[in-house]
Amino acid sequence: MAAPNPKRKCRRYSTDYLKLGFVPSLTNETSPMCLLCEKVFSNDAMKPSKMKVHIERVHPDKKDKDIMFFTALKDKLESQMGKISFFPPPAPSHNEKQLKASYNISLIIAKSGKSYSIAEEIIVPSVKEIIDNVMNKDSSSVLKGLHLTSDAVQKNIDEMAVDVEKTLVSELQHSRFSIQFDESMCGGENILMGYVRYFSQLHKCIIDEFLFAKYLKIDAKGENIFRCLDEYLREHNIPLSNITAVSIDGPLFTLNRYRKLSSLLKESIPDVRTIQCVLHRQHLVSKRLGEELNESLEVCIRSIIRIKEYTWNSRLLVMLCEGNDQTLNKLLLHTELRWLSRGNILQRLVELYDSTVNFLKDVDPYLSQQLITCKNHLFYLADLHSHLHDVQTRLQGRDITIIQVRTLVLGFQIKLGLFKSSLARRDFQYSPNLQQLANEGDKILSDDDLEIYMAHLEKLYEDFNERFEDLEKIQIPDWIVAPFGITTGNASDYDLQEEVIHMSVDLEARSLYKSNSTRSFWTNVNIVNKYPKLFEKVLPFLLAFPSSCIIDESFIQVNTLQTREGSKMNIEQCGELRLKFTNLTPNINAILKQHQAPPLQ
Repeated sequence: MAAPNPKRKCRRYSTDYLKLGFVPSLTNETSPMCLLCEKVFSNDAMKPSKMKVHIERVHPDKKDKDIMFFTALKDKLESQMGKISFFPPPAPSHNEKQLKASYNISLIIAKSGKSYSIAEEIIVPSVKEIIDNVMNKDSSSVLKGLHLTSDAVQKNIDEMAVDVEKTLVSELQHSRFSIQFDESMCGGENILMGYVRYFSQLHKCIIDEFLFAKYLKIDAKGENIFRCLDEYLREHNIPLSNITAVSIDGPLFTLNRYRKLSSLLKESIPDVRTIQCVLHRQHLVSKRLGEELNESLEVCIRSIIRIKEYTWNSRLLVMLCEGNDQTLNKLLLHTELRWLSRGNILQRLVELYDSTVNFLKDVDPYLSQQLITCKNHLFYLADLHSHLHDVQTRLQGRDITIIQVRTLVLGFQIKLGLFKSSLARRDFQYSPNLQQLANEGDKILSDDDLEIYMAHLEKLYEDFNERFEDLEKIQIPDWIVAPFGITTGNASDYDLQEEVIHMSVDLEARSLYKSNSTRSFWTNVNIVNKYPKLFEKVLPFLLAFPSSCIIDESFIQVNTLQTREGSKMNIEQCGELRLKFTNLTPNINAILKQHQAPPLQ
């Protein structure tokens, strides 16, 4: 007896049907669609005989056309539909999956900064252990297709880096971007590195990307830097006029070498803005302490080094602190390279002051007495550098903009006047360490000490005003930082007023502004699409690099690579450096299509 509801057979599309003018439907691949009339039929029509009947009856003039005619029709329809293929991609073979896994593992290795040999030494044995003992399968067939030798990993990394660079170049060719330069001696070679910041049309957000690393063969003057930049942009067909700002690093005495770079850029791009790293400028300001405060700082540094230079001294201090029931028991090492953490270093010395003085009495009595003499100055410097450290920490964020930097730096400059007036009234609400001294007795903090501190704050204010004069001169339109709290007349550009008016009554935009930072708000897809003129006006302020913390990380990685690989490492051709810091994802599927994986040796 036949089943009451026999299972209906579902016919599958064959590529041979293209000769008859049929392709699978976009919505259902089991339904055929005629390329000539674009009519979709049921699965029952998925037969050559029925397709042929349709062509002969409905399109008799096309029944003798060859496959090239229908292929051209299919390609035209695909382009009109956004290049959506009618044919489902073939399932990847076992070997393709293994090769893709090899690339993904190589990408993980590049991101971690580990040696390429880690794949053979750790990853492959770990995979074998999991497959054999956890999955209870034979691992030989899987491991045979993995390309994870040191040479294979390097090859995979270099190919993915080339793909990432192609993606970056394609976006920079049609995007405005800012660029940041820095150069340093690494392994006896003078290396120039460049980073770019741009609004990615692909990801609809602002992205920081590593651009290049070049060996400077002559010197690090502006002409050479400009030549390296110009050669790279010309090689990749990136218009020089796309640059909106150039950021440089280093103290003031190094700026002369960058002046030629700035002038050469301005010849091609009159509106380009040159920005010096704010972190270095703030560090230079904080170093100008005056003779007495500087001597006190030297005493504090010598005290720390005297204890930290010998492991035995550090252990004895730990035991002394534990005996005094102190929570913290170790001093922080001070070096000139760790100037960003000077506030933490001095604050730790304040917290362990009594234990440090008592310990030095036995180790170095003269230094101990000097530390007692400069106690007040130490507590003042710890308070001041704690404030500076807080500002420096907030200036190091990857997403920070020149708008935020201007607010932080100029705001701190105004605070210096507040600190000074508070000390004049013996109000130590902004100086907790000095407040601690004041609580010990009125005579602990003399008027002479306070005069020194107020004079230093006054000098600090003047230095800030001099070094950050360019930040104060930057004219930032009110509607950028407060788009809903201004009148339309404040939009100086007449072309912008219409969009400012529309935004002022846009409830959706107002809600976005309340829940996002200035950068996130202006780069939101809805804002970019609805207010393109305003976005183009804001973009240069969002793209400028205010600090060098990003490029400094790259130089640290360069030193790591040169230590690991030695003289054979060519920084210019090192794909790992790009993959380590990229925000872009390499298109591994496209790489796999370019070539077949070579057989394992």
